[in-house]
Amino acid sequence: MNGIKQIKSALISVFDKMHIADIAMKLTENHVVILSTGGTFDYLRQLDIPNMQLHAVEDLTGYPSILGGRVKTLHPKVFGGILARREEDGDIQQLQQYDISEIDLVIVDLYPFEATLAATNDEAEIIEKIDIGGISLIRAAAKNFNAVTVVASKHQYAPLLDILNEKGAETTLEERKWFAKEAFAVSSGYDTAIFNYFDKGENSCFRHAQNNAKILRYGENPHQLGVFFGNFGELFEQMQGKEISYNNLLDIEAAVSLMNDFSDPTFAILKHNNACGVASRTTVLEAWNDALAGDPVSAFGGVLITNEVVTKEAAEEINKLFFEIIIARDYDVAALEILSQKKNRIILIYKQKYGRPANTIQFRSLLNGVLMQEKDLTVETANDLNAVTTKQPEPDKIADLIFANKLVKHTKSNAIVLVKNRQLLASGTGQTSRVDALRQAIAKAQSFGFDLNGAVMASDAFFPFSDCVEIASGAGIKTVIQPGGSIRDHEVTEFCNEHGIAMVFTGIRHFKH
Repeated sequence: MNGIKQIKSALISVFDKMHIADIAMKLTENHVVILSTGGTFDYLRQLDIPNMQLHAVEDLTGYPSILGGRVKTLHPKVFGGILARREEDGDIQQLQQYDISEIDLVIVDLYPFEATLAATNDEAEIIEKIDIGGISLIRAAAKNFNAVTVVASKHQYAPLLDILNEKGAETTLEERKWFAKEAFAVSSGYDTAIFNYFDKGENSCFRHAQNNAKILRYGENPHQLGVFFGNFGELFEQMQGKEISYNNLLDIEAAVSLMNDFSDPTFAILKHNNACGVASRTTVLEAWNDALAGDPVSAFGGVLITNEVVTKEAAEEINKLFFEIIIARDYDVAALEILSQKKNRIILIYKQKYGRPANTIQFRSLLNGVLMQEKDLTVETANDLNAVTTKQPEPDKIADLIFANKLVKHTKSNAIVLVKNRQLLASGTGQTSRVDALRQAIAKAQSFGFDLNGAVMASDAFFPFSDCVEIASGAGIKTVIQPGGSIRDHEVTEFCNEHGIAMVFTGIRHFKH
C-alpha cells in the first residue's frame, strides 16, 4: 500500500506562522491532535480548534519552557514519540512503559539565523537565533521517515497542504522520503551558515550549501544536463519571455557583475559573457546608441543591460535589434509595450541596488573538487593611479582610464580594452598572448571606423615586454593603464617616455579565466 501512514498526531513549532493556520485547520478537520510550543501554541489557540485537539508541549512533558525559551521540546516524551520505530516491538513496549505517545507529523520553521546575520552585528542576538530544539526535531523526524512526516521549512508548507487537501491526513513512504530529503537540505544549509559565521580568520574554510534546485532545459549544449541552485526571483522580476536557460544565467551574471561597477547612466551589450559594447552618457538613449556603435555585429542576439530606467525613446531604438535578454532598473510603460512586441524576448527588472553584488563568493568545480574564491570586487579610482612616465595623463583621459580598467576587469584573459570618451571601441579577449589581444582589438576598432588617436588602452595584467606599447603607439594610442609588476617594467616605461606615452600603474591584476 505504498507505505501509507495515517497522521494521528502532529507537533508544530514554527517561527514563520504565515499559512500555518491553513494547515492546522486542515489537520483539525481530519481529527489530528496537535502539540505546539510557545508562540506557536498561543497563535494556534486563537483559531477555532477544539481544546481536545490542541495541547501545549509542556503539558506532555511536565516541564515548562525554561532558560529563556532555550529548552522547550528537548525531552524523551517528545523525541521518543518521534523516533520510535513502529515496526520494532521493543520500541513500542518502551513507549507504553514510559507513557509516550507517537508523533506522526513534525512541522518546524527555524529561527532566521541568516536574516539575523544580515540585519545586525550584535553577537548576542545572533547566537540566540541558533535554533537547537527545532533542528533536533527536524533531524529526528527525517531519520524516522518510515513512520513520520517532517516539514522543515515554511517553503514546504504548500506541498503538505496539497497532500492534506487531496487525500486527507495520510502520506505515502515516497512522500515522507521526499520531505526527509528536503529536511536534511534545510539542516545542512542552516548548519553551514552557522559554521561560516564562526569560521572567521586567516585560516577560515568557507562552506556552501544551496537549496532550491531547478532543472533547466539543458546545460551549455542540448546534450548536457543543467541544474540551477538558487532563487532567481529574489534578484529579478521577469516581465515576459521564455524560460531562463543555462547560458542565459551565465550571461545575466556577467552583465550584472559588470554593471555593478558603474554609477553613471550606462548601457552594456554582452555576448558569451564579454562586453562587446559599453558606453556611459547623460541619458539612457545616448548610452544605448554609443554602446551599440561599439560593435553592431556582435550585438545581434546579445544580452543588454542598463542601470537606468528604459524610456520610450530608448526602447524604440533598442527594438530595432534582435536580442535575447534585456535587464534594467525599470521600464516606462510605453517602453515595456514596445519591447514586449517579441514574446520570446526575456525582459528582466533587476530588483537589487546596482553596486551591491548578490554574493561575494564564487565557486568552480574541477578535477575531483571545488575551487572557491572571493569575487574580484576591487574597483580602482583616480587615487589609485600611479603615473610612472614623464608624461602625465591628460585630465580628460582619467575618466577613460577608469572606465577602461573596469571593462578589462570583466573581460576574459588575456584581455586588452580600447576606450575613448567613455565608450568601448573594441576589446581583445581570451587570447593566448597579450600581443594577439591588442592586435585583435585594434583591428576590430578600425573595422568599425573608429579613430584610435586619443584612445586609451587597458590591460588586465602587466606587459612582460614593450611590444604592446609599441603596437599601441603605432595605432595612435598614447595613454595606458596596467597593473605593473613585470621585471621589465623599466623597459616598457622607457619606451613610453621616448614616444610621449602616458602610463599609469594600478598595482592590481584583474585576471578572468
